[in-house]
Amino acid sequence: MPVRKFRSVEEMPPPADLPPLTPETVRLAFEHMELSQRLCPIRFTPGVRKFRSMEEANRAREEDEARAIREAKASAR
Repeated sequence: MPVRKFRSVEEMPPPADLPPLTPETVRLAFEHMELSQRLCPIRFTPGVRKFRSMEEANRAREEDEARAIREAKASAR
């Protein structure tokens, strides 16, 4: 999808028509979130971690994600 630039808000196209937000759609969204959490829970290491660079932070996040995937696969067996 290409990036489009506008000089002002008036030049921007109107927002896409979205379905109305109803209590039923919100309930379904929460059910899906709860199901995904039960199927593959996300566990965060408690505490604050500091990194010297963005690359180091990204590497740590990727390692955490890979560990979570390995643990999920091991528990599924």
